[in-house]
Amino acid sequence: MRARDKAAVSALRATLAALDNAEAVPVDEGELRGLPLEQSPVGVGVTEAARRELSELSVLDVVRAEAAERLEVAAQLTAPAHADRAARLRAEAAVLLGFLDGPGTA
Repeated sequence: MRARDKAAVSALRATLAALDNAEAVPVDEGELRGLPLEQSPVGVGVTEAARRELSELSVLDVVRAEAAERLEVAAQLTAPAHADRAARLRAEAAVLLGFLDGPGTA
């Protein structure tokens, strides 16, 4: 990160966001409508929902999916005008796949 590797930073930020989204709890349609303003709960943290805890395998699946998505989009960018974008996506995928191949993975 200190070397300002833009591909690594971009891939890691997007993957962290994907992991954050995977931890989100689905919202029921009835909860979206809610209560009238007068009956709504008041106080700090009242509307907070508990997040799901992802297993190590779930985290690895999300990282694999992010890498696969980048490789798929890069394969579709065949026009010479998109060569830089495709190369950047392949570099981002390589960063993510490097984490999967590194020590400490299942």
